[in-house]
Amino acid sequence: MAARAVLRLSGTGTEGATLRVYLEKYVPATGDLKIETQTALVDVAKAVAELTNLRECTGRSAPDVMT
Repeated sequence: MAARAVLRLSGTGTEGATLRVYLEKYVPATGDLKIETQTALVDVAKAVAELTNLRECTGRSAPDVMT
């Protein structure tokens, strides 16, 4: 699986800043291009969660906004 995640702080300072998490996964033209986004990215999201311990660090179990 070819995928990447980018995490960055948005805003000024660290207190009250927004953590933006961008997830991407490569799907070839012959792949399932109609798969629902959250389903397609579930493995990438799990890997990010395991690597970063975001739930423990932020106390959040889900994002406030998804686009």
